[in-house]
Amino acid sequence: MMPFIDLATQRERLKDKLDTTISKIISEGRYVLGPEVGELEERLAAFGQVDHALTCANGTDALSLPLLAWELQPGDAVFVPSFTFAATAEVVALLGATPVFVDIDPDTYCMCPKSLAKAIAWTKSQTELKLRVVIAVDLFGQPADYPAISAICKAEGLKLIADSAQGFGCTLNGKHPAAWADISSISFYPAKPLGCYGDGGAVVTRDPNLAGLIKSLRNHGEGEARYSYERIGLNSRLDTLQAGILLAKLDIFSEEITARNTAAQAYAKGFGDVVKTPKVIDGGVSVWAQYTIEVDDRDTFRSKLNEAGVPTAIYYPVPIHLQDPYAGFPVAPGGLPVTETASPRVVSLPMDSYLEGERQETVIRAVRAALT
Repeated sequence: MMPFIDLATQRERLKDKLDTTISKIISEGRYVLGPEVGELEERLAAFGQVDHALTCANGTDALSLPLLAWELQPGDAVFVPSFTFAATAEVVALLGATPVFVDIDPDTYCMCPKSLAKAIAWTKSQTELKLRVVIAVDLFGQPADYPAISAICKAEGLKLIADSAQGFGCTLNGKHPAAWADISSISFYPAKPLGCYGDGGAVVTRDPNLAGLIKSLRNHGEGEARYSYERIGLNSRLDTLQAGILLAKLDIFSEEITARNTAAQAYAKGFGDVVKTPKVIDGGVSVWAQYTIEVDDRDTFRSKLNEAGVPTAIYYPVPIHLQDPYAGFPVAPGGLPVTETASPRVVSLPMDSYLEGERQETVIRAVRAALT
């Protein structure tokens, strides 16, 4: 069975640099918030076209930290898609606020601005909730419709988080999501396009005041002096080893994004005539965290690909709003028909920066054989 994500080839490519970096960090002994962390933050900010980047322990904390900085509380409404990983809604509920679920665009699977507008209007007229935040997700690695979503947020006085856990590096009209959002959150989970060898996360923002608050919040609410605390915070610091690994990977990240797009184009050419292939928003560049298609009989399709030695995955089989812990939270008026139609049909194929040659041809042949 071929790998679903080929991390071994990347590891071999970077072996010498990684070994040198890891050895240096271990010998110096500055294992938490060492100098590599600061260097990584500077490079993440430059890459994301912003002034500020702060690392943290994981991608979930990267969502929690801005909400804590904005003092989210019970009675606040946060608008989120349901077709996403649980963390997007989880952080809202954990802080006692109310996630309001919004439908997705049928082509991009990202938040639908029309559904968002309807959800906001309904929340204002039918509930006592206070409108606070929108969390748009760069699902499967491509940017959400930020010009439209940002315009809605500005009109309603809402903060906007770009959940770029899967999508750091994606752009829309040459701009990163942070050009529209108040802040972007990033995950460095190993399977992400820019992943470390453990857990890690970051936020990038243009707002110096927000950056300052998050710098304090990620380190127990510490103030200017050590062991002096200005607020209640988290223990959410990035290990220096993970920062060093990410620095090595960031050196080749742009090249890898290009390679992922080349692989996606080959997929579309190889089987786009027999199945619906992903559509990227006009002007958008995806980092292709996943390559997701839709099929009628998913179980049979996956079985046939498995027999051909091709692994598959499902993101996401059950929308968040249909799962028991979240079933009591509100949804946009009219429900989430696009979300509920897509979830039983989507299936993701192998995708990474080293998908080429016979490995990719094997996937293309298997998909065609399973559907024709």
